[in-house]
Amino acid sequence: MIATTNQIEVHKVKESRIPQVDWDNLGFGTVFSDHMFVVEYRDGAWQKPEIKPYGTIAFSPAISALHYGQAIFEGLKAFRNDKGEIRVFRPERNAARLNKSAKRLSMPEYPVESFVEAIQQLVELDQEWVPNGAGQALYIRPHMFAIDEYVGVRPSQSYMFVMFTCPVGKYYTGEVKVKVEREYTRAARGGAGNAKAAGNYGAALMASAQAQQDGYNQLLWTDSSSHEFIEESGTMNVIFRKGNTLFTPAVSDSILDGVTRESVLQIAKDWGYTVEERKVSVVEVIEAIKNNELDEAFGAGTAATIAPIRVINYDGSDFTLRPYTEWEFAPKISEYLDQLKRGLQEDTHQWNKRVI
Repeated sequence: MIATTNQIEVHKVKESRIPQVDWDNLGFGTVFSDHMFVVEYRDGAWQKPEIKPYGTIAFSPAISALHYGQAIFEGLKAFRNDKGEIRVFRPERNAARLNKSAKRLSMPEYPVESFVEAIQQLVELDQEWVPNGAGQALYIRPHMFAIDEYVGVRPSQSYMFVMFTCPVGKYYTGEVKVKVEREYTRAARGGAGNAKAAGNYGAALMASAQAQQDGYNQLLWTDSSSHEFIEESGTMNVIFRKGNTLFTPAVSDSILDGVTRESVLQIAKDWGYTVEERKVSVVEVIEAIKNNELDEAFGAGTAATIAPIRVINYDGSDFTLRPYTEWEFAPKISEYLDQLKRGLQEDTHQWNKRVI
């Protein structure tokens, strides 16, 4: 169980909105739970945190986040099993990455233990919002943004850290089609691509929308200098398998260090697979598909978990992998992670944090 204190002031809703939820048609990110966690940073210190009813927050149009992009976020999930137990997967890892992003954007770090405690109390309070259907979970969205009313260019001196939750279904349903992007760039070396910064996603929306209009779910982003090497795929890191070897682009300052990615690679090592974190060229992947040597390609991320990539478009041509029913690793790791997060597998790495 996650340890808690009584430092968070709690204001409960008068009437829950949970009877309004259509649990059979959750989708992703459109239904929000009853409460949210809020704490402000000012005068060089974090103020008293509170949990209060989920709702709108009023701001001045001059706040720094709107003008200079000081905004970061995280994403993690809570899971329920048939016994009613609720667990959160690797919250300390997300807390550490939030602080890494904060440092990159000149924002204050939030204590890891306070981050975990906020999740404990928020999820416990809204425990009835944690679903147990196939592919369902309670998505947790911590985010921090600058709130100085000042339009001069400098780091803000005040911030707000907010955390809300939403019951979700699957992010992707079925196999995924991706398009190799060789014109636009998600992030460049020396930039903030390894931070989970709001601006990274905003700058990627136009190219992603074009790919979706062309019939693809996501892009395979490539490096900014040559567009020859794969980096990540929109909302996910990307991993490939040839025989007993998994290979994936090495984390850099232009690639987000994904929690699911890290977990998958560790489990693969536990299972005896060879894992290579290195440069992965587009040509290498396409040639492997042509020669029927690429066994699997899949995205790994908190929202999608494991998303099988069946089609890769490169220079106007679609290259199709063998049917998912013939894959070995992705179906196995997907089921294993789901059972692990619900407490149905031995947690050898002690990644789960039980809330209830």
